[in-house]
Amino acid sequence: MPLYRLLGGVAKTKQLNHFLRTRHVMKILVTGSAGFICGYLVEELLNNGHEVVGIDNYSKYGKVEKSYDNHPRYHFTEGDVKDLALMKNLIAGCDQVLGAAAMIGGISYFHELAYDLLAENERITAATFDAAIWAFKHSSLKKINILSSSMVFESATTFPSREEDVRKCPPPLSTYGFQKLACEYFAQGAFEQYKLPYTIIRPFNCVGIGEKRALCDSEIVSGNIKLAMSHVVPDLVQKVVKGQDPLHILGSGDQIRHYTYGGDLAHGIRLCIEKPEAINEDFNLSTPVSTSVLELAELIWNKIHKGAKPFRYTSDTPFKYDVQKRVPSVEKAERLLGYKAETTLDQILDEVVPWIVEQVRIGGI
Repeated sequence: MPLYRLLGGVAKTKQLNHFLRTRHVMKILVTGSAGFICGYLVEELLNNGHEVVGIDNYSKYGKVEKSYDNHPRYHFTEGDVKDLALMKNLIAGCDQVLGAAAMIGGISYFHELAYDLLAENERITAATFDAAIWAFKHSSLKKINILSSSMVFESATTFPSREEDVRKCPPPLSTYGFQKLACEYFAQGAFEQYKLPYTIIRPFNCVGIGEKRALCDSEIVSGNIKLAMSHVVPDLVQKVVKGQDPLHILGSGDQIRHYTYGGDLAHGIRLCIEKPEAINEDFNLSTPVSTSVLELAELIWNKIHKGAKPFRYTSDTPFKYDVQKRVPSVEKAERLLGYKAETTLDQILDEVVPWIVEQVRIGGI
């Protein structure tokens, strides 16, 4: 239980608990609604009867089309979350908000744009909370949901890392991880001062279709391949498709991750929004399965080459903030929300690899 859950707001929390137990359809503002994870989330919310108000400035990928763009219960505005007047207009009449907008890219982002990541994401977070606090006081908003990150466990030494361990381990070293931790403190502050209920959501290593090269990603050379270093799955698939042999991986390949399907994460986020058990709580959303980067690389290699080539690899110098181990405890989300991420990595790659291969062919990644 987060320490700041104990600080008051009991009457408001009881009202919200009753609201969530008796109302099944809500109007939800989703910031960053054109993003990668939100591509899965908006569809999940619409499929479950909710009305979604979306805002995005297309700063990551440029303009993108989504399957639900013309859905009658989806209302999209192209705009900047930092525009407080616009945010107040959009959030008025909403029952909840999911704060997912952020400046984000691949691992190279963490090193090349360290200040911009911290400063811009802090401004986005502050504007989101300012609008939410206003709507909580003057309109119908009941709760804010914050999309944090597994990077808050960047410096963790206890595994599997439980939700409460985030306050026990050293702070993240990267400015991106540190700012994501700051988002959680925004939730603490807004609850302490204004009694605004919250849920903190930490997705682990999302994998799915729709993850393209970010506009700000710069190209670097990896072996004989020049590409924008984004996230590990699209990077490895691109290298294999372009014929790299041996395959270049960052570091030893012993880095441990929990690759979780975007659809499974969207399901978990929806439960965090809907379930009264999520009020003033924080959750790790993840598959329970650990996979090393080397295991992932070999799996991708074999799916593309289908046994025609033996797997070979070589190690490149890793980035400074290439965390060696992120292993979450998933017990709390299962116990309180009934949540399980059950899509296997093999199933995920069966969907994602062909999509990335096609994007390479058409020059879309």
